[in-house]
Amino acid sequence: MHAFTHLTSRTVVLADANIDTDRIIPARFLTTTTRDGLGKQLFADWRYDANGAPRADFALNQPTAAGCQVLVAGRNFGCGSSREHAPWALMDHGFRAVISTEIADIFRSNALKNGLLPVLVPEAVSAWLMQHPGVEVTLDVAARTLALPDGRQVSFPLEAFAQHCLLEGVDELGYLLARAAQIEAYERRA
Repeated sequence: MHAFTHLTSRTVVLADANIDTDRIIPARFLTTTTRDGLGKQLFADWRYDANGAPRADFALNQPTAAGCQVLVAGRNFGCGSSREHAPWALMDHGFRAVISTEIADIFRSNALKNGLLPVLVPEAVSAWLMQHPGVEVTLDVAARTLALPDGRQVSFPLEAFAQHCLLEGVDELGYLLARAAQIEAYERRA
């Protein structure tokens, strides 16, 4: 996992509410245990027609979406089944953060464990972002803030342990392995 301290990026907007994990990465693509290549299947049923050709009207297929690392989504993003492939697909496509007014708990947990930042914002901020697709925003993990181009600084919640892992670029296992000597010393005393 790479450290995540700051990110400045343009946004892509998917305003739909209740985007479930089967929309993010359809079940037929869950046969792999590797993350590589899942970005091509991200939102596959919306992104491509029945013949596999990109749909010109889908947000991720727009030329302005190229290089965007922040997805702005409607309420209740990532609902549905627990599927770690969903944050994997988003990250493999190039996203580092998802902004919404509501993000499903299981998706949020899976995202944080994989270095994808889920950012919860108030309704008014979400509405503004949806009305201004492609704006450049800055995320600061240490300060837990989202900077908007109009000068507003918006705080977002982030648990201290998840914040530490993002800033250090370690997952839960990496955090424990870094403390292996201390754990072994404790076990010898016990």
